[in-house]
Amino acid sequence: MAREITVEAVLNALGRVNYPGYATDIVSLGVIEAVEPLATGGGFAVVVRQATERDEVIHELAGAINGTLTRELGVRRVELRVRRLEAELGEKTGRVRLEGTRYVVAVASGKGGVGKSTVAANLALALHRLGMTVGLLDADIYGPSVPMMFGVGEERPRAAGGQNFYPVERYGVKLISMGFFLTDKTPVIWRGPMVMGAVRQFLKDTLWGTLDFLIVDLPPGTGDAQLTLAQQVALDGAVIVTTPRDVALLDATRAARMLHQLHCPVIGVVENMSYFVCPDCGERDELFGAGGGAKLALAERTRVLAQIPIHLEVREAGDAGMPIVLARPDHPASRAFMEVARRVLAAMPKEETSHVLGVPIGTVRSRLSRGRTLLRSVLARL
Repeated sequence: MAREITVEAVLNALGRVNYPGYATDIVSLGVIEAVEPLATGGGFAVVVRQATERDEVIHELAGAINGTLTRELGVRRVELRVRRLEAELGEKTGRVRLEGTRYVVAVASGKGGVGKSTVAANLALALHRLGMTVGLLDADIYGPSVPMMFGVGEERPRAAGGQNFYPVERYGVKLISMGFFLTDKTPVIWRGPMVMGAVRQFLKDTLWGTLDFLIVDLPPGTGDAQLTLAQQVALDGAVIVTTPRDVALLDATRAARMLHQLHCPVIGVVENMSYFVCPDCGERDELFGAGGGAKLALAERTRVLAQIPIHLEVREAGDAGMPIVLARPDHPASRAFMEVARRVLAAMPKEETSHVLGVPIGTVRSRLSRGRTLLRSVLARL
């Protein structure tokens, strides 16, 4: 006689399934809303809260749930029911797709001085070289550097009526920055709400037009600008910039964890200032240590997008107002930035071809928007 499987036994088994990317189980995290016996077939329906918009995470979670229940308990049929979560970072705060923009990608670091803005500027230009229409939003309100790096420090955005304005355009990339509204030496002495208001205005009141990519150069740390961005628009991914130093890795890890909590996929890690090659003897010297980017990528379950060596020409190009990707396209650093751009482009969601559990993503999103999603487990195929 077959052993009866109880709801309690199912919950106990699910308590051994960790949420993807975390060391905590899905029951403790409150992801499981209910476990219901199916009327026929000797199976169970598992109702989970939609704690992420990342389809690959839902896919991985579904596979883990199905595998645990079928292998450990012998459950013959499992249905995964995903219920939409109107979270604090969801519809109630106005978080939407940015009109006219296909992808929004953040460039983040936990620490200043690691070359994050250099990476953001060169990534924007590299994507433009790949044929993309690109905007670059400098969200570092206290330390804006994009105007200098693009040689447009004296320009100002044109008013477009009301609160709207047109971005400054340079080298085919549309730019907005607090630096356009300040003199070179004017400090920004603002409290958090004013910073959040500026980021909101840059996002919503700038007439970006039609963009393939909006690259957002975030300030260091995990503060108001990052939260505002996540509350206002749906992020398609983020690039973490670090150096190999342990202190930079510690802060970069905090930035990565923050992005996970904001339901933003981390595309990968750019390890900047990875090493120095002596121009006279050709000897390679790892001034800030070695392997830090790979260590961070492994810990955060992502990959290293590129290792950018220390080159004097990279600094000189940025200071001169023409980033290295444009100033010297054949330079080794330029080739590395182009590879980052290709990998970022490849990581973007492809709605026409992507599926979750065999169901087209467009169908899944339609069901989610009606507040009831049923992802039936054809999970045996996983």
